[in-house]
Amino acid sequence: MLPNYFQDPQILHLNTTPHHCYFIPHQSEESAVKNPREKSSFFTALNGNWDFAYFKSYHDLPENWLNISFEHSIPVPSNWQNHGYDQHHYTNINYPFPFDPPFVPQQNPCGLYHRTLQITPKTNKRYLLNFEGVDSCLFLYINQKFVGYSQISHCTSEFDITPFLHKGKNHFHVLVLKWCDGSYLEDQDKFRMSGIFRDVYLLEREFHYLQDFFIRTTLAEDLKSAVLNVDLSFVKNEPMAEKRNIRWQLYDPKGNRLLDEETQDKQGEFTVNNVTLWHAESPQLYTLLIQYGSEVICQKIGFRQIEIKNGVLLFNHQAIKFKGVNRHDSDPKTGYAISREQAINDLRLMKQHNFNAIRTAHYPNAPWFAELCDEYGFYLISESDIESHGVAMLHVPQPEDSIFLNVENKPEYERIRQQTIDNYCLIACDPQWKKAILDRTFANIERDKNHPSVIVWSLGNESGYGENFEAAAAWVKNRDQSRLVHYEGSIYQHSNHKNDISQLDFYSEMYSSTESLDDYFSTPKNRPFLLCEYTHAMGNSCGDAEDYWQAFHRHTGACGGFVWEWCNHSPYLPNGKFGYGGDFGDKPNDGNFCADGLVTADRQVQQSSLREIKNVNRPIRASLNAGKIVLTNYLDFTDAMDFLTIHYRLSENGLTIREGIFDNIKIAPKHTALLPLDLPKNNGNLWLLDLSYHQKQDSALIPQDHQLGMDQINLFPTIIQLPISTPKATRYKFEVIENNTQLKINNGKVRYILDKLSGIFSHIEENSRALIERPLDFNIWRAPIDNDRLIKAQWVSAGYHQVQTRAYDIKWKQNDDHVQIRALCGLTAISKARILTLDVIYRIFTNGLLSVEIQAQKTPHLPYLPRFGLRFFLPKAMQQTEYFGYGSPSHNGESYIDKHHACQLGIYHTTPEKNHVDYLKPQENGSHYACSYVKVRSATQKILITAVQPFSFSISPYSQEELATKAHNDELLEDTSTVLCIDYKMSGIGSNSCGPNLKSQYRLNESQWHCRFDLYFG
Repeated sequence: MLPNYFQDPQILHLNTTPHHCYFIPHQSEESAVKNPREKSSFFTALNGNWDFAYFKSYHDLPENWLNISFEHSIPVPSNWQNHGYDQHHYTNINYPFPFDPPFVPQQNPCGLYHRTLQITPKTNKRYLLNFEGVDSCLFLYINQKFVGYSQISHCTSEFDITPFLHKGKNHFHVLVLKWCDGSYLEDQDKFRMSGIFRDVYLLEREFHYLQDFFIRTTLAEDLKSAVLNVDLSFVKNEPMAEKRNIRWQLYDPKGNRLLDEETQDKQGEFTVNNVTLWHAESPQLYTLLIQYGSEVICQKIGFRQIEIKNGVLLFNHQAIKFKGVNRHDSDPKTGYAISREQAINDLRLMKQHNFNAIRTAHYPNAPWFAELCDEYGFYLISESDIESHGVAMLHVPQPEDSIFLNVENKPEYERIRQQTIDNYCLIACDPQWKKAILDRTFANIERDKNHPSVIVWSLGNESGYGENFEAAAAWVKNRDQSRLVHYEGSIYQHSNHKNDISQLDFYSEMYSSTESLDDYFSTPKNRPFLLCEYTHAMGNSCGDAEDYWQAFHRHTGACGGFVWEWCNHSPYLPNGKFGYGGDFGDKPNDGNFCADGLVTADRQVQQSSLREIKNVNRPIRASLNAGKIVLTNYLDFTDAMDFLTIHYRLSENGLTIREGIFDNIKIAPKHTALLPLDLPKNNGNLWLLDLSYHQKQDSALIPQDHQLGMDQINLFPTIIQLPISTPKATRYKFEVIENNTQLKINNGKVRYILDKLSGIFSHIEENSRALIERPLDFNIWRAPIDNDRLIKAQWVSAGYHQVQTRAYDIKWKQNDDHVQIRALCGLTAISKARILTLDVIYRIFTNGLLSVEIQAQKTPHLPYLPRFGLRFFLPKAMQQTEYFGYGSPSHNGESYIDKHHACQLGIYHTTPEKNHVDYLKPQENGSHYACSYVKVRSATQKILITAVQPFSFSISPYSQEELATKAHNDELLEDTSTVLCIDYKMSGIGSNSCGPNLKSQYRLNESQWHCRFDLYFG
């Protein structure tokens, strides 16, 4: 039987070394500077195939389990769920086991790992075994002797195994449990996976080795010089055999040696003049070498200053904005096991899409991840491995509960209720968890404390607030005064405990509206406002990105935010497709709530949300002011002339008139300049100036000429539509036939049949070939997007998903050049009240034009509509589509009223297949906003649609009913028709899957409106 360490919050580590900074000693200066740890002769990688045995419960371990023969192997690092053991399990808030702390289920799966190592230990050396990440806890045995125990999934557990090694073959056994009491602190929104998922290695060290060091940099007020302090810590309880010198060397970013001296002190203090500062736009790193005995340790250093003054976050004396994103370690094939190459690919995509900051959600990433952020230039919020969100799901006492049966007075009721209601803060306030919360705080800070990219420490995520976090914040402030401390949970008052936030530097919220941000700054504040999560990127989302950018820049004290989140969490299913919660037989689960990333699980830039965020965060913006183009540089430290070139294209009615490149426009950071371009005079046409901003020179992650963003300026804003050439009038003779249920109109070219019972056209034919294959009906429904998950219930309750069109009155008359039909119609649903009343005038002209004019009235008390327009089921052969509206020549160009900043007005071509955006969970997609016209044709048929107002359209192989009823994209079946939707208005996208309600200005909630569509056939 295993000792019960894994169910005792007071036993966190046995025989591990203290938490310390991450470094690998090398044998020479050259090896240390080049810095691949595998090149160190003191480093022995233990990654690779280990023997492996899986047990459904630790109770199933045989009595002599350290002597069993192994039949299987597993790669280290990896998660065992990715290799056929156990199952994937996704849950967001709910604990995947009963809440019964500190106990975990008796059926607690475990994996037994084994490998051997041939070694001849040196008597004057120590040997340290490092596990950089093990979920959830491990028991270590060497040569069948118990070495130690440790729990903390996302930080290093290091054991001094010197006494356990012998010459020759050594046996390493590691028993990993799926659950331990630490799992109550690891309730993050992610798939739950197990095993040794980060690197394992052995370090050979000096017998009296350098265990830890802390680098502090203090800059002069003018930021031109700095004092470098380094505090060294050596392994305790071992007397020095001899007092050795410590050699210090410092090199500047260009490789010039600034310092080379020896001391015998445990502290180094050096002055550095003419400092080159580190920041995300130009991550200039110095190199510090510390030599002690045979070991050389290399640490990259960045000189920078972080402070808050008058409620404003300042970095090197500049107010900066976090253009941030939350990032998990996640891959559909490798799970939590992420290589440097995978991480660099993430950083490359982030940098190319204008992110400058990362929040490690919700745990420390691999220990080398901060090194990459130092090198490539990202501001890091480094978060401790703490989340206990599941306590929020516990039962809240109600008046009818038995605890209140004998309570006769209200004060006593309230007293008992207050004692029992504080679920969210249970762990934050419970003394038995204080040690673990502090330990996880220590682990995060001590490991990453020497990295310049880390500028904020986060105590954890969604765990309430109480004495335990107050103690953690106080410890961090005492340990590291050079950085800021963050914890979002501190703003909520869940109990009678009065929150002490004196050690916290930010007012932090999640998913707050821009109105909340404005309200915060309605009075002076001494803490910056930080959105640690916002614009939830689930499915077709991020419709509010531009609104947030505008709000951030309205207030100097707003320091930006971090999009939730970077990538979908979608492990592969056996069929090679992506899965989500529930696809693996996992209960409880939170469905596709894990598919909430800006990129797909395999890092494809499929979603329009990432492109939207990229352009919202563009480094330069253009505006029209008094007939001039004003350029504003939103970089914090870099002149635009040194960073980018500006390409321009001037068009008249969609045709290019002039284009060129500017590569020498000097714009200081946060300053403006005029674009030296002569603009045309207003001649009544639509003049558009397209500007795109391109990387001037190669950088580490961005190639030369990479597009960083774009602007489009309508030079004469009162002109909003492209003039359209319509078919010339051709005289045809009308033939009109009416019966009780139909009105048939034939003008010699096109034949129409109006259903008098519904007031819509059931047939439209040209030369006996159908132009519509189902009735041309009014359309208010869309396949709900993930952001409609809350409003959807109201829509369904009102019957929006099952409307029927009926006619109350039909009148018609024939004029010289057209037949006019007036239909008074209603949109109704079974068991529901009328939704819309429509006064529709159809005009059928002799040249093939069908005009549809609509006066609509919405029943006032009903929720806002998803959309309003017409839906066509065209012959399948009608595929080739041309439109003028918001789109893109390089991608789908999906655009909406609140999500079109990654697109530009222009003439584009597409097909239903190309226009479809293949979201993992099917939903509304592929709309195009502010269109002047759309043409759809086959080899023999065509339709042109215009409107008196800009409109939206989408064309798809799938009906909205098909998209709405299928759980996964690979289940979709194409419609037999081409589905074309023409919308007077589509309600916006927003981010309400986990964010504020859709803004009122983006809702179709008018009580009445007027629109007209003109349809040309043939």
